Amino acid sequence: MNVLGIDIGGSGIKGAPVDTEAGELLEERLRIPTPQPSAPDEVAAVVETISRHFGWTGPVGVTFPGVVVNGVIKTAANVDRSWVGVDAAQLFGGATVLNDADAAGLAEMRFGVGRERRGTILMLTFGTGIGSALFVDGTLVPNTELGHLELNGKEAEHHASDRAREKHDLSWEKWAERVEDYLRHVEMLFSPSLIVIGGGVSKKADKFLPHVRLDTPVVPAALQNQAGIIGAARAAAGRMQRVH
Repeated sequence: MNVLGIDIGGSGIKGAPVDTEAGELLEERLRIPTPQPSAPDEVAAVVETISRHFGWTGPVGVTFPGVVVNGVIKTAANVDRSWVGVDAAQLFGGATVLNDADAAGLAEMRFGVGRERRGTILMLTFGTGIGSALFVDGTLVPNTELGHLELNGKEAEHHASDRAREKHDLSWEKWAERVEDYLRHVEMLFSPSLIVIGGGVSKKADKFLPHVRLDTPVVPAALQNQAGIIGAARAAAGRMQRVH
């Protein structure tokens, strides 16, 4: 099944049609900067633009950077607060909507480094914030939001996100120390068998991961920044199959 996957982030909204059996983009993705303010109507207009760009009329899967329960937005840390309480599934014309890190994790577990792995696997996406997707024997525990754990007296994502690296002009080595701090904290809480690093920084894993020392294996996401698009499409395809 081919599905349009759209990944809403704090800085950009990107989408492409996806072959959900192969886990591959069918066309080059389109990326549009996230509007400011990133309010529902403005973001919905960008989603519509991406859909029109591909001439899309089939099923659509959309990620959102916050807690999503039955298509309704419950939190909005890195986009406009007016999202809270919005039925995003309805706003996006009946699309399947899920948390962005959960979507990336689903893709990585199906097509990437988590494939056929058992045990507790934690996917963490480092970008505007820190997203998390937790899997136990391949089953997702949705909406974990581990970027909001407290670390050194403040939210972890304010300390160790990629945006924090840019904001404080940290070298990759200095930032790796913060990432390691954070990873040690989640390692202590969940004792995972594998930690997967996703988000935009996964393309540059060689710059910081060699400086991260942890007992748990830590690997970059195989699908890198396409994971959200692929996971959103995959979730929508799964829903369509259940309905029919």
